[in-house]
Amino acid sequence: MSETWLFHSGTIFDGDILLDPGSAVAVRDGRVLAVGPVAQVRNALPAPEHDVSLKGRALSPGFTDAHVHTLMGGVESLACDLTSAHGIDATLAVITSHAAGNTKDWITGGGWSMSDFPGGTPTAELLDAVTDRTPAYLINRDHHGAWVNTAALHLAGITAATLDPPDGRIERDGRGNPTGMLHEGAMDLVSPLIPPPDAATLRAGLSAGQARLHSFGVTGWQEAILGNYAGYRDGSAIYRSLYAEGKLTGQAAGALWVPRETTLGDVPELVGDFLERRRENAAAGFRTTTAKIMVDGVAENQSAAMLDPYLHTCNCDPDSRGSTGLRYLSPEVLSAVAIALDAAGFDLHLHVIGDAAARMGLDALEAARAANGITGGRHHLAHLQVIHPNDVARFGKLGLSINAQALWACNDDQMTELTAPFLGKERTGWQYPFRSLMDSGAHLVMGSDWPVSTPNPFEAIHVAVNRTHPDHPEAEPLVPHQAITLMEAMRGYTQGSAWINRDIEGGTLRPGSRADIIMLDADPFAIDSSDLHAVAVELTLAAGHVVYSRAAARV
Repeated sequence: MSETWLFHSGTIFDGDILLDPGSAVAVRDGRVLAVGPVAQVRNALPAPEHDVSLKGRALSPGFTDAHVHTLMGGVESLACDLTSAHGIDATLAVITSHAAGNTKDWITGGGWSMSDFPGGTPTAELLDAVTDRTPAYLINRDHHGAWVNTAALHLAGITAATLDPPDGRIERDGRGNPTGMLHEGAMDLVSPLIPPPDAATLRAGLSAGQARLHSFGVTGWQEAILGNYAGYRDGSAIYRSLYAEGKLTGQAAGALWVPRETTLGDVPELVGDFLERRRENAAAGFRTTTAKIMVDGVAENQSAAMLDPYLHTCNCDPDSRGSTGLRYLSPEVLSAVAIALDAAGFDLHLHVIGDAAARMGLDALEAARAANGITGGRHHLAHLQVIHPNDVARFGKLGLSINAQALWACNDDQMTELTAPFLGKERTGWQYPFRSLMDSGAHLVMGSDWPVSTPNPFEAIHVAVNRTHPDHPEAEPLVPHQAITLMEAMRGYTQGSAWINRDIEGGTLRPGSRADIIMLDADPFAIDSSDLHAVAVELTLAAGHVVYSRAAARV
């Protein structure tokens, strides 16, 4: 049965601008029926089932998260979920509680923070004390490393003699013995031993993830990895299944994962495989027009690709020269993949953290432009932590989008303890240059990277505007001149991200558009910017139907 709604008496953001005071929005048959002066809108819908006075609060299109791992985050929330644990003692307490009730052959989950442990690297011995002899594999919050216990190391046969894989590193002590932390590709030394989540677990995880996103007003998203990664397999079949059953209430799109072991000879087969998967998913209503390429790692474990070496080396070898991180694909392979996928009509979604990775990504996209001309591909580079100033203008010239995870652009514990000391003052000042990138002409889209960090858009918006974390308001803002405005952030999280997902009806409140709408508990445009993080969602509608109600959640 169709629900009818009329919202009035508050601030209305339509995805682009604030509507005139006294405006209203009417919803019928899952779509926006009318927008305009309240009297005019009432004429269009004289007897709404739900007549809602905003009472000075705000209405907005639903948010679209342009980079999130909904399936992975949901599955992990149902396992050993460490995302809410802060500090070593709290983390170990959660693991102890989970282990006591665990009936599976492995203890799995994740969400622990590197900043909670000295050097960002917890040990197997610490985990042994709370897991006994059950092998444990716990992915950290950024999903670029795993903490394992001694039982897991033994099962995988990892010893001092085990070589680091080309795309990863085993954390070691002074004698070369593995200490229990596996970075990047080294995770794959253990993950194949773990029984993958079955279909029932994946279905439950996706449902849980979707519910969590809806609670923060997210009505659309891009699943940022569809492929084999960190023990997870391609989740497309789960998406197709939930779409077919009408249980996927959000507007989900997906990015097909380009394996890090791809070679030049693999490119034709890769493109053929992607075309077939895109066709199969589209037939089920699941849009997978994007290809995801991870160019490098992350700065906190020094796997982000840098033009110049890190100032200090990893704990495993304090006497070695500083490294420049990891490059998962060679420049030649990266360019060949970009050219081929761009020609095949895919939007490219590149993970770039270090300044060398950003330059490689720009070079590859420039090569695709030279080879194919302007194809209409909506190419975007995500994360964008360290960008060399000489490369900033290239984003606008190439017509690229910046996929910002703005929550990270601040001086939190991870930045001050694990990142800035290894970058140095100059490169620390090159971080997350959102203002400069937008001024170059780049298009802004926004995402959370949940479960790496909270999926709450208003916490990310808070940092984008203030360049300080809400938990550390006293900290010095991180490169404050790179802040963006609240209006820019709201546009990026609504119409901007919907555009990158090719969701032609998302991110806007206009007559005829799909009624993905959120009602907030405050007017973010009327409060002090220091309070933006506290704005919460009262009600989320997806295609005109309630998918989250704060009042119902309190019952």
